[in-house]
Amino acid sequence: MTNQPKSALELVMERLRKKDADAGIAEQTLTDEQKAAIAEARSMYEAKVAERQILHRGKVLTTVDPQERAALDDEYRRDLERFASDRDAKIRRIREPAASPVEGPHS
Repeated sequence: MTNQPKSALELVMERLRKKDADAGIAEQTLTDEQKAAIAEARSMYEAKVAERQILHRGKVLTTVDPQERAALDDEYRRDLERFASDRDAKIRRIREPAASPVEGPHS
């Protein structure tokens, strides 16, 4: 071990690991299969966001009414939140030790 001081990040990570150990939370190592499934879930999310962004921009460019534009923006934000929520739920299911099938109803 070196005598170099630890970075703030290293100190925080040590504290978090100790806190998890004290709480009985075990560190979980992901399998290659899980890592690939998570990467695919993130990739699908990014594709959905990109597609929705293109559609939103097209609609906004043809809209002159401020209220209609605000409604489009609200709908766009809700869609992005739903996409993120679906992605996070799918990743949680993948990470579960006794993971059930990776594919869910929104896949």
